[in-house]
Amino acid sequence: MEMKNRPRRLRQNPIIRGMVRETRASKDGLIYPIFFEEGENIKAPIDSMPGQFRFSPDRASEAIDECLEHGIDKVILFGIPKEKDEVGTQAWHEHGIVQEATRAIKKAYGDQVYVVCDVCMCEYTSHGHCGILHGQEVDNDSTVSYLERIAVSQAAAGADMVAPSDMMDGRVGGIRQALDDNGFQNIPIMSYAAKFASYYYGPFRDAAGSAPAFGDRRAYQMDPHNGREAMKEAMLDEEEGADILMVKPAIAYLDLIRELRYRTDLPIATYSVSGEYAMIKAAGAAGLIDEYGIMCESTVSMIRAGADIIITYFAKEIADAIRKGDIG
Repeated sequence: MEMKNRPRRLRQNPIIRGMVRETRASKDGLIYPIFFEEGENIKAPIDSMPGQFRFSPDRASEAIDECLEHGIDKVILFGIPKEKDEVGTQAWHEHGIVQEATRAIKKAYGDQVYVVCDVCMCEYTSHGHCGILHGQEVDNDSTVSYLERIAVSQAAAGADMVAPSDMMDGRVGGIRQALDDNGFQNIPIMSYAAKFASYYYGPFRDAAGSAPAFGDRRAYQMDPHNGREAMKEAMLDEEEGADILMVKPAIAYLDLIRELRYRTDLPIATYSVSGEYAMIKAAGAAGLIDEYGIMCESTVSMIRAGADIIITYFAKEIADAIRKGDIG
């Protein structure tokens, strides 16, 4: 058989496969999410997310030390307050849970650890929605002013970056202006630019106690059917001053990560969310899949689609896989 083109020539052994590999991974693009709750001496397992925990700020070093052992030096913080109210007061309180966790990490590690703070209200409101209610509706414009307060309070506590996840219109511009007006011109914004109303968020809502008390979030989070609208949202956030654009969730929206890569020169993040993590863990525990292999393959798919940054509960394991050469 005569053939000039034999693609298998470049697959013959690990050395040549590594040489021609198109998708390269780096642990530098990984961010590990950590949940903090008010109290002391807390390390509570999250049943819906095996291997994940809620920590109190005084035990933050346990989570951070483990991250650093795996080469992970970037974390994103989520808070669970003891008290909630209609307007999510604890989200911007000087001594709120995320603010205190940020201070604890920064005091112990300084610039060794890069702290991103999630800017949202759902964990802090008594009704579980991501903004201020007028009747049964989340009011966009009044919510933005509260998000500005949250971002400024997080920056004042030592956050290196803020990440608004609420999906209110105009919030990136409002937060940028508020940060600038308060002397935080150098704090970047990683915008959840295309955050979809997804069924993949279930375990997170269990972990953060943030399920809505009524209705759902489809009036502000995106319809999964709409790709063009996702690009519109992302471009608006870029115009308003976002420094990084995010697509969330990851696996079901790889096409939109790819499309966004064609449209922007900004770094692109994606969030491999709690449902993705929980499904892989559950199927692995049941012996239905190779958990490690699926983790690696899924990660490659996100990078191949165009993601520069991945927020993932597998960050430590992925960093190890990268070091071993199983990813990138």
